[in-house]
Amino acid sequence: MTVKFIISHFIKNYDNINDKDVREKYGILSGIIGIIINLMLFIIEIILGIFTNSIAIIADAVHNLADVTSSLVTLIGFKLAGKPADKEHPFGHGRMEYVSALVVSFLILIVGFEFIKSSLQRILHPEPVNFNLITFIIILVAIPLKLWLSHFNKTLGKLIESSTLEATGADSLNDVAILGGVIISLLVSYFTHISIDGYVGMVVAIFILISGISFIKETLNPLLGEAPDPKLVKELRKGVLSYDYISGVHDLIIHNYGPGRTMASLHAEVPCNMPIMKIHDVIDTAEKELSEELDMFIVIHMDPICNNSAEVIKTKNSVIEILKNFPIVKSLHDFRIVGEGKNRKLIFDVVISFDNKISEEEKEILKNNIDTAVREANPFYSTIITVDQDYTH
Repeated sequence: MTVKFIISHFIKNYDNINDKDVREKYGILSGIIGIIINLMLFIIEIILGIFTNSIAIIADAVHNLADVTSSLVTLIGFKLAGKPADKEHPFGHGRMEYVSALVVSFLILIVGFEFIKSSLQRILHPEPVNFNLITFIIILVAIPLKLWLSHFNKTLGKLIESSTLEATGADSLNDVAILGGVIISLLVSYFTHISIDGYVGMVVAIFILISGISFIKETLNPLLGEAPDPKLVKELRKGVLSYDYISGVHDLIIHNYGPGRTMASLHAEVPCNMPIMKIHDVIDTAEKELSEELDMFIVIHMDPICNNSAEVIKTKNSVIEILKNFPIVKSLHDFRIVGEGKNRKLIFDVVISFDNKISEEEKEILKNNIDTAVREANPFYSTIITVDQDYTH
């Protein structure tokens, strides 16, 4: 049964993945199928584990039970994330998807720690494992089931761009390696009568812990405020610059309130000599059209700049050449000249990459060095320089 066949039969309008209701149904479908498969494997493996006296099989059985809980929390999380915005949460409940994944992560960690203790006890006090052909065959059958479940969740995760579902798929793939270890334990016990069950159980426990830590990392990043997708940044910049009179974009910040719930604010550079109502109409149109096209809420602040003054053009080009001597500086924006006579000032912002983690003191040093270089080349001006950090890749 292919993934597409299941999706097309259980999700109405499954192609419309930008629709929040459709996205919710993808998460619910993943949760239901995960519960069915993992619950079935748990029941089978817990019976076999007790029957064969194998801590490795019992460990994987309980891991499957944790996966059942994981699928249940994922299902509830997607359901809560689909709730509409309210007075207390004006941007909706989309981050509940991340919160649910975080809960799952800690559940997995608890299971991992418990089985490290159990496996350590089995290593210190080994007991024989009872090999059984039926047990062996059932575990072999479980491997393709887990492989399919991994493929299913990863496919759904990529379709709706859900890190939660992709991480769930990766966890199912870990289960395949764990089952391989259980098979090795049974074969070694059968052919050599040497018990490596505790050691295999320890490996299973470590896999569980790694999986839990990976989940935590995946879900903490968007909750803490990770850098936006470079592809989205590129599309947004390109979209804004496609409108008449907009010549530059800077101070772009993107906020993630959950999958499909994104807000962006940016500054658009426009000619200073254009009628304000005409420019406002362009900005307003850009906000509305791009918000609909990119499925996000966009706010654009307009920055008037003077591009037709020979003095501004000449001085700006001079500053751009000077900034080439400062590799840490990525770009220049909001360049303008104000004042008269001896009080003329060059005002501009320079942008440094977020990878260049510099202190406030180092920023002051950078501003002073740029100021010195600019004033040597342009002695008739003083400067007011702002150092901006780039919040995108």
